[in-house]
Amino acid sequence: MLTTKSGKQTERRESYSGSSPVVATGHAIAPAQRLRRVLVIHNPAAGWRKRRRLAAALSALSARGLMAELVLTTGPGDAACLAEAIEPDLDAVVVAGGDGTINETINGLLGCGRPPPPLGILPLGTANVLANELGLPLDPVQAAAVLAEGCIAPVRLGRVNDRPFIMMAGVGFDARVVARLDRRLKRWLGKGAYAVEMLRRLVYDRPMRLGIEIDGVRHDAASLIVANGHYYGGRFVLAPDARLTEPTLHACLFERPGRWATVQYVLATGLGRLGRQPGYRVVPAEHIVVHGLPGEPIQADGELVGGLPAEITVSPVVLPVLVPPDHR
Repeated sequence: MLTTKSGKQTERRESYSGSSPVVATGHAIAPAQRLRRVLVIHNPAAGWRKRRRLAAALSALSARGLMAELVLTTGPGDAACLAEAIEPDLDAVVVAGGDGTINETINGLLGCGRPPPPLGILPLGTANVLANELGLPLDPVQAAAVLAEGCIAPVRLGRVNDRPFIMMAGVGFDARVVARLDRRLKRWLGKGAYAVEMLRRLVYDRPMRLGIEIDGVRHDAASLIVANGHYYGGRFVLAPDARLTEPTLHACLFERPGRWATVQYVLATGLGRLGRQPGYRVVPAEHIVVHGLPGEPIQADGELVGGLPAEITVSPVVLPVLVPPDHR
């Protein structure tokens, strides 16, 4: 058993043995040497179907000569503790889960006290936004092949109130949905749970106004999503020009208040026509300050991370991430 810095112990650690050379850890997009030993962090609350997909991925890794240690999380924050306590001779840390577990793991890796090893992903989440952004296959066996044969890309991060995020941070309608989401319903319905909570927020919540400063220029909006990549909620596009390898965030402003405006924004997003909606703008940014009702929820990578006020910036950190050989 492994004791994390939070005092928790993981309930199980499993090994899948093989042999291969070590991985390269540069910050340019380049082929990675074959992995020898990786740590796989998995949230067992994801459900039995995802555990079957994980088992298939681990078998594929073993067949390709990798030794993968599987560590199961036991609760919120555990992935960060496990990543922070990693051993120095690991070739990579792999997240078998969704964007929230990835976010936790990244926060732990950045606190491990040394340059982090490459991050690998086996997409087992609800939306898998980062996996889609990187062009990773959602099939677990194919995703395992990427870990064994892929490249290392330098991914730039954002920060919201000093907490790193990799895909997006939001304040407003989507953050309220995340804050009130029924996690048990999410396990049963997947993305459908978000649709249910969106309807609830449309019925029960009052419209809000946010004061937003983007690189010193004042803006007003009903909601804000700060994108580091161009996908959102799966493969919906909010910021067409945003790329993870570039040191620029993209502030997506939903300026029109009210329920009907929110419904129009949601429908336009689903139809791929958000850019045509009046009152929707995307502004490149490096430094964003958000004011509103104190304590109004903030989400980062689909997880609740605090409340207003918020300061959102480009992080100086470059994280090496394993990506497909044809990644651009």
